Amino acid sequence: MNAPTPFSRAAPQVAFDRKELGVILSLYGRMVAAGEWRDYGISCLRELAVFSVFRRTAEHPLYRIEKRPKLRHKQGMYAVVGMDGRILKRGADLKAVLAVLEKKLIRAVT
Repeated sequence: MNAPTPFSRAAPQVAFDRKELGVILSLYGRMVAAGEWRDYGISCLRELAVFSVFRRTAEHPLYRIEKRPKLRHKQGMYAVVGMDGRILKRGADLKAVLAVLEKKLIRAVT
């Protein structure tokens, strides 16, 4: 009879590292200051990590910033997904991918 193991090994999760979170939270802070965004949520799953942005605390996020390491050598592991599920930008460089959201900060000055 085998003795039961006290802890089972959980499957590894994908997560944003400190540098990636710094880039994302920098953009988030500027968008909050501009009054565009108000809340966020982070999900770490087996195959992807998601940073969801909300205009208000609601059911559906306004944008999702996704990290999928399996797509690292194909399409790039970062993606920005809109509320309707369309991929707005995908690539290997997080700052370049987030540039699609930075355009929202640029407003015409009259």
